[in-house]
Amino acid sequence: MADYKIGVIGIPGKWSTETLADAVAARTGQRLVIDMGEVSLDLEQQRLLFQGQDLCQLDALIVKKISASYNPNTLDRLELLRVAEQAGVRVFSRAENILRLINRLSCTVTLRNADIPMPATRVTENVGAALAAVEEFGSAVFKPLYSTKARGMCVIDAHEDHSSVEREIRAFQAENPMMYIQQKIELPGRDLGMVFLAGEYLGSYARVSKGDTWNTTIHSGGRYATHTPTAAVIDLARRAQSLFDMDFTTVDIAETNHGPIVFEVSAFGGFRGALEGIGLDAAALYADHVIRELSA
Repeated sequence: MADYKIGVIGIPGKWSTETLADAVAARTGQRLVIDMGEVSLDLEQQRLLFQGQDLCQLDALIVKKISASYNPNTLDRLELLRVAEQAGVRVFSRAENILRLINRLSCTVTLRNADIPMPATRVTENVGAALAAVEEFGSAVFKPLYSTKARGMCVIDAHEDHSSVEREIRAFQAENPMMYIQQKIELPGRDLGMVFLAGEYLGSYARVSKGDTWNTTIHSGGRYATHTPTAAVIDLARRAQSLFDMDFTTVDIAETNHGPIVFEVSAFGGFRGALEGIGLDAAALYADHVIRELSA
């Protein structure tokens, strides 16, 4: 067994977190699951404390999930991990790199600045501009800047009654002052999760919609399936994830009639989709990668 002290940051009791912790324990003989809600920072002594243990004394931290849902507080939790990095703890993936993906807008700007194809997008705090976007798109998906599994998203369709559209927009803006608006894309009933470990492509799984929902997430009744993308799609996903230097991630892509488009690069990546969709034990591969890096 490898003689390393490695903590797994995640949600205790959740499948992905526990699966990764099991994989680490099988290789090191030690198991530590860390809930960031219970972590305290002592800046004077440069200690990051969890249940009496100083995380700055570990060899590595693997971030599987930083919080149950994304919100600005998630960014604060990641900032704490920078103290561990400064103390010499290897954090997988680096806190700064995850920070760039938690906020949907930050991820989108990075992708578009690199000419990665995405759905037509408008970002505004102005209700009039949002109304114009809906009219232009015909049907638009409004997305919170901080969310996972399509939570908080809604579809607003253009129609003759502008006042009704405006009411829907204002209802969304009441919870999301900066509105992120994307043209609703006609999908072939699926989108793809393309898995990368340290920049190496491992495989792809499809999320297939239930049939009566506009999105394909498992949270909305979708299911995982195998899928073999073309070389061009793989190359696009590789270019997208390379912008963020993640140790483990998945790239969400849709194959449309006008070519592939990228929805996002994941801050953490999906273990269950990889396992159920293509039989890939991502947790084991990730644990092996961390130990290789520590041993290098």
